[in-house]
Amino acid sequence: MREQVPSDLQSRLERSSAVEPPNQTGRSALSTILSKPAALLLVVLMALGSVFLWIVVPIGWLWIASHSTKTSAPTLGPYLLVIFAVPITMWLVGKLLFRTNRLYERVTGTDSEVRVQLPWHKSLRDSANSGRRTTVLDVVMISSVGVALLAFAVWFFIFAHTSMPGFG
Repeated sequence: MREQVPSDLQSRLERSSAVEPPNQTGRSALSTILSKPAALLLVVLMALGSVFLWIVVPIGWLWIASHSTKTSAPTLGPYLLVIFAVPITMWLVGKLLFRTNRLYERVTGTDSEVRVQLPWHKSLRDSANSGRRTTVLDVVMISSVGVALLAFAVWFFIFAHTSMPGFG
């Protein structure tokens, strides 16, 4: 004997478990990038800017701070320089990346929305809409964090041990 499920609950279950076909009217990000060289250039600039944000900014400020003092005795100045300069520079680079993303939107004539379902945007109830659009910049930033983590792991596990005591 089949249990009776309230119609409201049944309709919500059907909506949440329904698989919707992808939107065929919109162009994919890849076809847009390949058809417009300016869009490809902007995506490359966002990728380079993201890697610059995660790798070059912190290392650059550490290098500047290390060369700003002539003594080996620790002083507060270089530490304060790094503590304030790194976040401020990262914020500025982030603003430039956001503007580059807006320029990408204007060049392609889109809202820069791409169809990628990120795991942390997915509801535990598996709802169809996460409420947050994924932009090209989101994908580029996530990829650049992966590249930065991979570069750190390569440096740490392959190159850093040669300068440690006992490994030389």
